[in-house]
Amino acid sequence: MTDVILAIDCMGGDYGPPVTIPAVKKALTKYPNVTFRLFGDIQKIEFHLKQNRIDNHPQVRVHGSEDDVLMTDSPALALKNKKQSSMRLALESLRDGRATACVSAGNTGALMAISRFVLKMLPGIDRPAIISAIPTLQDSHVYLLDLGANVECDEKRLLQFAIMGSELAKCDNLRPDPVVGLLNVGAEEIKGSPILKKASDMMASFDSLNYQGFVEGNQIFSGNYQVVVTDGFTGNNVLKASEGLSHYLTYKIRKAFERNWWTRFLGILSKPILAAFKSEVNPEKYNGACLIGLRGIVIKSHGSANINATFCAFEEAILQSNQKLTHKIRQELEKAAEKMAQVN
Repeated sequence: MTDVILAIDCMGGDYGPPVTIPAVKKALTKYPNVTFRLFGDIQKIEFHLKQNRIDNHPQVRVHGSEDDVLMTDSPALALKNKKQSSMRLALESLRDGRATACVSAGNTGALMAISRFVLKMLPGIDRPAIISAIPTLQDSHVYLLDLGANVECDEKRLLQFAIMGSELAKCDNLRPDPVVGLLNVGAEEIKGSPILKKASDMMASFDSLNYQGFVEGNQIFSGNYQVVVTDGFTGNNVLKASEGLSHYLTYKIRKAFERNWWTRFLGILSKPILAAFKSEVNPEKYNGACLIGLRGIVIKSHGSANINATFCAFEEAILQSNQKLTHKIRQELEKAAEKMAQVN
C-alpha cells in the first residue's frame, strides 16, 4: 500500500462535520497510512475533531473555506460564484497534487461541473460517468455505469464506459478478467438499437475486455457479470427502481411480521436471519460512487450518508488511490484510441 491523502469536503451533504469527522476517526483507526485534508468551516471542524479526540492527530490537516455549495445550488452558480467553497478547494488540492483522491457528499451536479473544470477529463473523454457497485446473488457486487451523468450515449462512449468499468473491477479484485455485459432489451444479437449493436461489436473487438454480449435487466443481480454498461438515463432508472424495490420488500416483510401475535413471535425467532439479510443488502456498504473519467479520483458519497456509509466512501477512495486507477484507465483508453484510429 502507498501513502494516501484524502481531500474531504466536510461541508457537503445533509449533515456535514457531525458525520464526516467520526467517519475520519474510524478510517484513521483502520488505515494508519492515510492522511486527511479536511476542507470547510474551521470552527465547526475543530469542534467535532475535539469531540472525537482527534484534534491533535498527526494525520489530520484542516483547511478553511469561505463558502459552502448548497444542495439546492445550480451547477453553474456553484462553479462561477463559489470559488472558495470546501468542495472547490478540496478538488483543487487534488489537482495540485496535495491529495490522491477527493470525497464529497455534496451536490452531485455541482461536483460534476467543478470536477470537470478543475481536474479536466482524461484524453478522449468528454464527460465523466458515474459508476457504483450494487450487490448480487453471489455475495459479491457488480459495477453499473453510467448512473445519470450521460443521458444519451453513442457507441464510442459506451465502449469507454466498458473500459473504465473493467479497470475499476480489476482494482477491486473481483476477478482478473471481469465479465462485461451491455444492457439491452434481450440477449439476442438482433435486438436493440443500432447504437447498442455497434457498441457491442466494438467491445467484442477489444482483447483487453472480457465482453460477453448483451445482458437483460433481470441478470444484473445474478453475479455473472462484474460490469454492466448502459446510458445514464437507463442506468439511473435501474438504480432508482432497485432502491425502491428494496424499500418495498423491507416494508412488506416488516408488515407481515406485525400482522398478529403469532407472526410477531415468528419475527422474534427470525431476527438473526433478518439481521443477516439486512446486513447483506445494506446500501451503506455500497456508498461511494465514482466520477470516473477525470484526471483524478473523485468519490461521491450519498447526501444522506451516515457515519458508516461515509467511512465506506473513504474506503473506496483509498482502494482506488492504492491501485492507481486513473493511470490504469488512461493507459487502456490510449490503447482504445489507437485501435479505433487504425479501424478508421
